[in-house]
Amino acid sequence: MRDDDALDNNPYVSKTALEALHGQLFGWALSRCGYDHATAEDLMQQAYVELLSGRARFDDKSTLKTFVFGVVQNLARSRFRRQSTRLRLIDSYAAEQITVSEDDHDHGNLKVVWEAVESLPQRQRDITELVFIRDMTIEEASVVMGIGLGSGRVHYDRAKKSLAEKLASLHPKEPSQ
Repeated sequence: MRDDDALDNNPYVSKTALEALHGQLFGWALSRCGYDHATAEDLMQQAYVELLSGRARFDDKSTLKTFVFGVVQNLARSRFRRQSTRLRLIDSYAAEQITVSEDDHDHGNLKVVWEAVESLPQRQRDITELVFIRDMTIEEASVVMGIGLGSGRVHYDRAKKSLAEKLASLHPKEPSQ
């Protein structure tokens, strides 16, 4: 890292590294706030303020990606503590209103998979998103979620088994002849 690339109040964080993580980080912020773009932008801005001001100090004990995802996770938790129940109700109501046309088979499959993921318990859903969509290891995802590695592995394993059962029940195997 070049000296001129480091943040003033966070010497182990480079501007270039933050720019490289921005897309994935914004996707995580979106998922933390019910896919509301304006709220996700506010959350991202708040995370960058925390990093730039040094209130969230990176000490190089984990990867930068894990640390920054954790900052967004913690900010979202504190911001939405009271609103999380309302957001889940709104999301579930909106999901019931979506209809899939029969000529859009790929979209229908994607919707079915996403509904199966959304039906998982919160921690299983979070670890599934972090591992499969945000390209983290189970260890990194566990740190972001604020749980131990053993718990992370258990939630990951349960999520995979639950998804396999749900998706298998939607597409039963045809008997072989």
